Amino acid sequence: MLRAPTLDGAGVKYRERITVAEDSADDRAAIVEQVRAARVDVLLNYLPVGSQEATEWWVGVALEAGVGFVNNVPVFIARRDHWRDRFREAGLPLIGDDIKSQLGATYLHRVLVRAFSDRGITLDRTYQLNVGGNMDFFNMLERDRLASKRESKTSAVTDAYDGELGEDDVHIGPSDYVRFLGDTKKAFIRCEGRGFGGAPIDMEIQLTVPDSPNSAGVVIDAARIARLAMDRGDTAVDEWVSAWLFKAPPRAVAQESDQVARERLVRWMVGETGR
Repeated sequence: MLRAPTLDGAGVKYRERITVAEDSADDRAAIVEQVRAARVDVLLNYLPVGSQEATEWWVGVALEAGVGFVNNVPVFIARRDHWRDRFREAGLPLIGDDIKSQLGATYLHRVLVRAFSDRGITLDRTYQLNVGGNMDFFNMLERDRLASKRESKTSAVTDAYDGELGEDDVHIGPSDYVRFLGDTKKAFIRCEGRGFGGAPIDMEIQLTVPDSPNSAGVVIDAARIARLAMDRGDTAVDEWVSAWLFKAPPRAVAQESDQVARERLVRWMVGETGR
């Protein structure tokens, strides 16, 4: 088994808890050959938050090895035209970015702000605060690694609202590490708005879930759909997979509702032509 270069894959906080092995030579060709020899269909990326360089290194491996790529972390790959064009030219699916949990804070928050839009409620302010005690939250204590995470989560929510929200009226992102919570994640969501005649409407929800398994089934779905797209020679569906299952899909579909993305994806899966 060969070791890829660390690059930015292990940040300061990670290195407080783990010992990072010495980097080996960047023998990408050997790793590409190992991926091919293992008959890999799709690479799944679950590097720590903030691993932009390391993720891009593995994206390059996927392209050279001729396999699909599912980007589960909040660094922007599938959202970038540069990478999308290269995967399209290679006839490979590129799905991402930043996995939604099966029922997580981002999906729930999107449902709430969409309800405000659909029911004609003006959304004035909203926040989402998240705390947890696993290594993902510990890593995010290194605030320099959080820029893409905040952008991903924020755009996922604001894209679901048809109106305009000022920058100072939205706060979404990981908030703190609470060690005794372990793998439990707690999300606190608040929406403040105005209905008919300016009548105030406030909503607060708390969500508590086991964090690690909450996205497992979603990732399996993404991998299966990627393989089906390769079998059919129709990788354009990756946009709708991304819009349904990920927080930061390509901009072309980012503002579609979750249900529209799901319906289009389901029609494709059962073999209906046209999207």
